[in-house]
Amino acid sequence: MNKQMIIETHKHSKAIEFRFTSIRKFTEHIVEPLEIEDFTIQAIPDVSPAKWHLAHTTWFFETFVLVPNNPSYRVFHPRFDYLFNSYYETIGNPFPRPHRGRLTRPSKQEVMDYRHYVEEHILNLLKESDEELRSKIGPIIEIGLNHEQQHQELLFTDIKYNFYVNPLRPVYRKKTQSSTSVNQPLNWEVFKEGLIKIGHNGKGFSFDNESPRHKVWLESYEIASRPVTNGEFIEFIEDGGYEKVAYWLSDGWMAVKAEGWKAPLYWEKIDGAWYNFTLSGMREVDKNELVAHVSYYEADAYARWAGKRLPREAEWENAFSNQEIKGNFAESGFYHPYVGQEVENNGLQKGFGDVWEWTMSPYIPYPGNKPLDGALGEYNAKFMCNQMILRGGSCVTPLSHIRLTYRNFFQPEKRWQFSGIRLAGDII
Repeated sequence: MNKQMIIETHKHSKAIEFRFTSIRKFTEHIVEPLEIEDFTIQAIPDVSPAKWHLAHTTWFFETFVLVPNNPSYRVFHPRFDYLFNSYYETIGNPFPRPHRGRLTRPSKQEVMDYRHYVEEHILNLLKESDEELRSKIGPIIEIGLNHEQQHQELLFTDIKYNFYVNPLRPVYRKKTQSSTSVNQPLNWEVFKEGLIKIGHNGKGFSFDNESPRHKVWLESYEIASRPVTNGEFIEFIEDGGYEKVAYWLSDGWMAVKAEGWKAPLYWEKIDGAWYNFTLSGMREVDKNELVAHVSYYEADAYARWAGKRLPREAEWENAFSNQEIKGNFAESGFYHPYVGQEVENNGLQKGFGDVWEWTMSPYIPYPGNKPLDGALGEYNAKFMCNQMILRGGSCVTPLSHIRLTYRNFFQPEKRWQFSGIRLAGDII
């Protein structure tokens, strides 16, 4: 290896070490406001205890990096492989998801000790590895870091739900910014028919479900300049949107009746005014903020009521392909859809950050898609059924985690994520 190659290899190793350390520290920053009692609660099976997220993201690095690549490594605890495996059945028998809140032990401190133990061994492995080993473990560490960033978002959304079920409505963090309430006029951007390409181009990291890049024919369509606001959604509610079956898919209507939906999750009517629960406590609904915490069914029903539809994911990606990725992400510290002064008067707005945007596209593999080999092949592929695609990231998504081609996915009834609505329409 010549001198230049040694320098470049050293720089790459330092970059991985810095990214690893920074992302792991941000996870711990998220849980700083929690009391010890907050670390174990699991209000519903969909959410997980904060303590479990801290341990599971650590288990990933231990299981997929340290155990296979460091013969001298000794696992922190022999039963953690069972307790903190999420769904990788090819390498074990995961502890049942609905029962994670039953685990008062290990303690929060023992989980933190586990995190720091694994971190130390990962950093030592990076420092001591040769180029061959580094090239082998580097891509797995990158998957692990993106995996941890997914759980950072889940920490925010799960903490919010776990606090919401408490009648005291605890405050996670006090509001640190003021939202400038600005009316954003809704305009329509038109895109002509044509053959386009979507999917990841192979430069930089992506999950396996974003590839391969492939061609898609699009008919002419229009897409709204911004997502739907709380005020617009209130019009849907007041027009009987949750009572009129004509707007709803059959499964959606059954969910409305079974769950008693009357408004987005976290909304309550108090003395005739709408309030919503946020990570900074209860506050009156700002009509100019973007509506969040709606299911696919609610998004689809609203679109029908408005005489429009939801965008297809190829339409969404095509529309935002030339947009800069900036906006209200987790790093802003607001943790809520934000109405800011940066609003423009024309063009597409708020495609990235604030709220994930439901599309009408089912979560299926792209043509020619192949899952990763081994247990990591379970990461995405086995969930490609009965779920819908969302795009763009939210106010609790890390900015460094999002991409134009990022495909988020959830079942159509789920509402605890920061999911919102952008309308689209056909041009005939």
